[in-house]
Order: sequence, then structure tokens, then C-alpha cells
Amino acid sequence: MEAKDRIVLALDVDTAEEALGLVDKLNQHVGVFKIGMQLYNGIGPDIVHRVHDLGGKVFLDLKLHDIPNTVASAARVLTRLNAFMFNVHAAGGREMMSQAAQACRVQADRLGTPAPLLLAVTVLTSISGQELKDDMYITGLNVEELVVKWALMAQESGLGGVVCSPQEIAPIRSACGPDFKIVTPGIRPLWSAANDQKRITTPRQALDQGADYMVIGRPIVQADDPVTAAQRIIEELEAE
Repeated sequence: MEAKDRIVLALDVDTAEEALGLVDKLNQHVGVFKIGMQLYNGIGPDIVHRVHDLGGKVFLDLKLHDIPNTVASAARVLTRLNAFMFNVHAAGGREMMSQAAQACRVQADRLGTPAPLLLAVTVLTSISGQELKDDMYITGLNVEELVVKWALMAQESGLGGVVCSPQEIAPIRSACGPDFKIVTPGIRPLWSAANDQKRITTPRQALDQGADYMVIGRPIVQADDPVTAAQRIIEELEAE
């Protein structure tokens, strides 16, 4: 995989004009465009088609979490949108993930298209170990242990990978094997601020640990020259 194809650009903007301007400018410098709740809820599914029209692949970062039947129905819809990848919350449980994975496969077969890469969100990178205990009342497991258990459950449920902090890449690789995809937010180049994410690492560190895809937003989107920022990250990834 080329270095640029590993970069998932977070389109965390309010308008279609902003998002499509970034897609048009950066399509040759990143591999996937992430559409999250901010943009999807503001514009609707048409934004996915418009990114596709510009030649971009889409990661629909909607973090589905509901009863199994509802999530399976949503998975069919997102498969029909031709998403390259989308995600559900591992905390939704085994049955929810299994039904979502099955719905993706069946819908893709009907359409004659590749099934999206279905990912499970483990522990959000904004959540610290202390918050896990104090605010979410999860005791007896630290962040790494919980992430690995949820990753294994996702794999057993038929999902193709997880979204996790880069700090959990190595234990997930060990538990789930080399073919299980790992998408990592919390990526910040050395020249960028950490902002609100607490478990972070640099693009090169994430690659060396075995990340498949790296979600990067503000370091590129808020740069004075987004193309130059993307190229700096590519050069960091390609460095020996």
C-alpha cells in the first residue's frame, strides 16, 4: 500500500463546499475521506455521492450503536451508498456486530459490489484509563485489556478490523493476526498540537507498529497549505 493510501482525511467541516473543496484539492494526496456525524448529519447521504463523483473513497464514521436489527438495517443502507468502510461501536455487543456484518455481506452480494470494510470502534481516543473507571464504571480491566477483548469479539463477529488508539496496535496485532485491519485516530505529526486526544502518536510510529490506516484531520485541514501538510506526512511515512 502506498503511503498516501494509508491517510484517512477527516472532513470535520460544516458545509459541502468546504468538504468538497478539500476533496478536490487533496484527492491525489490522501487515500480515503472520513465523513463523520458533523458533516453527514448536516448534509445527508448526498455528500457521499459527491465525494465519489470527485474520485474519493469514503469512510463513514457514524459509530452505529443500537439494537441489532436497527444496526443491521443501517448497515444495508451504508453498503448501498458504496462506502469504502464504516464503523459500529464494539460496546453494542456480539449480536449487533454479527448482524451488521451479515447485512453488509448479503447487500454487497445483491449489488455485485465489494463489501465495505466493517470496523468496530473500541475505546475512543478521547477517553483516558482514569475516565474509563471513574465515569464509565469499567473496572478490573485497563484500556489495553478492554480494547483487545473488544477487538477479538469484533473479529469473531465477522468484522474486518477495528478503530483504536495507536497505542493498542501491537496487542491487537498479537491477538487478531496480520490480516485484521487497524484504523488509528489520535495521529499527530511531531509539528502538530495534540488538541483533545490523549492517547496519540506520530504517523511514522503508527506505521512502524503496524497500522493500516491513519485518521488525520486538523494537521492537514487547518494548515495554511493543506497539500504541503499532507506531503510532509507522506514523506514522514516513506522515510527509512
